[in-house]
Parts: sequence; structure tokens; C-alpha cells
Amino acid sequence: MRKLTLSLLAAAALTSGAAFAQSASYVVEPTHTFATFEIGHFGVSTNRGRFDKKEGKIELDKTGKAGKVEVTIDIASINTGTAAFDKHLQSADLFNAAAFPTAKFASDKFSFNGDKVTEVAGTLTLLGKTNPVVLKANNFGCYMSPMIKREVCGGDFETTIDRTAFGMNYGVDWGFPKNVRIVVQVEAIKQ
Repeated sequence: MRKLTLSLLAAAALTSGAAFAQSASYVVEPTHTFATFEIGHFGVSTNRGRFDKKEGKIELDKTGKAGKVEVTIDIASINTGTAAFDKHLQSADLFNAAAFPTAKFASDKFSFNGDKVTEVAGTLTLLGKTNPVVLKANNFGCYMSPMIKREVCGGDFETTIDRTAFGMNYGVDWGFPKNVRIVVQVEAIKQ
């Protein structure tokens, strides 16, 4: 009887563990993922740009309400639509792409409301400095892609950072704002 009880307890533990272990791996899909930025220009307009090259992985446990993400952005892929502006943004005045070729966002703190991710708290490494950042979700969901026949999860996230916290001080003395709005559109494919 004792042997049967232990066997049943072990089976129950394994079964309940399987119910909670719903973590899945996703790879960032680069043609549906962009990190864009917006910063005021002398109080009359807004400069915008995006990074065209990025890669990353996401772990998402919808049942356990947890996740991890790591995304790397190629700084030299900055694209404002104006080659001269891109070159200046890549220079040592601003992103210093030669010395710091990548930026990285990493997190293991996902917040949920039901099955929807509401925010992702992590760190942003830029110009060799790492600071906390919270990306708030404006939209989030998962769907079965009819084209690739796999689950895709994604959303629209945003945050505002103080660029001087990363040592990017160019133009502050002239009145350029410290705050930069970052908008992230991301989709990732289940592996």
C-alpha cells in the first residue's frame, strides 16, 4: 500500500508540474519588429528614426505569468531617411556606433493582466551604460499564423528614457530635450 501511495504521489507531482510548465521559446521576427525613437527638435518638430537590424529571443509562460526577453539592436542600422543625419547619429556625438555597436534590452520581469502582457521591466544597455527601463504594452496578443503555421506573439510597447543617464548629452546645452520616447513594435515566432 505504501508503495502504491508513493507512486500515486509521484505521478500527481509530475502531472501537476506539467500543467505549470507552459514556457515556450520565441525568436524575434525582424521584418515585423522595429525600435523607433522620437525626440523634440527645438520645440517646433519631432525627429524620428528607427533601427533596421535587430535580433532576439523571448521565453513566455502564459500559464505561469512569466517571461524573459533579450533583444540586441545594431546601432549602425539607424535609419531616419536622411543619410547625413544617420551618419551624425552614428558619430561619437550621439550613439558612437564605432565604440558601442549594439544596444541591448534584457528582462525577466513580465507583468500580466489575464493572458495579456501589460509591461516588461528590464534594463537597457546603451553607450556602455545599463539603466532600468519599463516598457508598457499598448497592445499584446498571440495568434496562429496562417502563413507559417506557428504561433506568433507580439505587441506595441513604449517607454521614455533620459538619454543623459546613458551619457548622451549632445545638444542639451542648446535646448534639445533629455527625454526620448521609444516605441517598440515586436512580433516573435514560437520555436
